[in-house]
Amino acid sequence: MNVLAVIGGLPGTGKSTISSLLAERTATPYLRVDRIEQAIVAWTSLSHPVGPAGYAVAHGLATEQLQIGLDVIVECVNPSAVTRDAWLGTAAAAGAAVLEVELVCSDPAEHKRRVLSRDSDVEGLTKPTWTSVADRDYQPWSRQPLVIDTAGTAPGAAVEQIAAAMERARARSGRSDG
Repeated sequence: MNVLAVIGGLPGTGKSTISSLLAERTATPYLRVDRIEQAIVAWTSLSHPVGPAGYAVAHGLATEQLQIGLDVIVECVNPSAVTRDAWLGTAAAAGAAVLEVELVCSDPAEHKRRVLSRDSDVEGLTKPTWTSVADRDYQPWSRQPLVIDTAGTAPGAAVEQIAAAMERARARSGRSDG
């Protein structure tokens, strides 16, 4: 069974870095909601925030990839039960296992430094301010995701943890032949 790995967390927790390294390590398609939303803004009359449009496109693309038998990595803030539950539905509809990952940065000073110092690698995308990250409505999880604290975990180690968890999710779902 293929696996949908959904990597969420606040901006500045390492989602893009870890997701892209994981995609390289596992040769898995990687969907980044920020990039999708920015493409919508660049190619349509919509402006930020685009509402559910970016997530809707990501769900459609993930479904297609899962249905042809590929694993998929999706990276997004995933701030609420509604957004998190929707990924479960996408995986179930495609007959895939799902792995929910939450990246956190438990060191507030380090988290703030990351938010303030990073450059955008998505052309035209304005990164959030520290105030907007700190004040963001980010709801507690109702299920227990794989939680990785990037304040004390190097990106490579996080990638290995997620890759191993993907294999466990695949095995629990009845197929371990990667």
